[in-house]
Amino acid sequence: MMLIPCPHCGPRVQEEFAYERTLDSVVRLDDGPVTAMSRLYTRANPRGEEIEIWSHVHGCGQWLRLRRDRVTHAISDVEAI
Repeated sequence: MMLIPCPHCGPRVQEEFAYERTLDSVVRLDDGPVTAMSRLYTRANPRGEEIEIWSHVHGCGQWLRLRRDRVTHAISDVEAI
């Protein structure tokens, strides 16, 4: 379980938050003509730190930008957006 330090509510458990996306967004795989089957989406899964967007849905309702290490899950920076 991860503790996320909300700037408004203090440290809260991960279950209070909803993961929205990473800032690098979604990459479309384009290998040929656009069909229903070719509209696949994927996200990179890099090691190291990444900036993510989370929503504190079961708390203050604020949107947060987190800088989190994808291997250790250590959160180095949190800011309200």
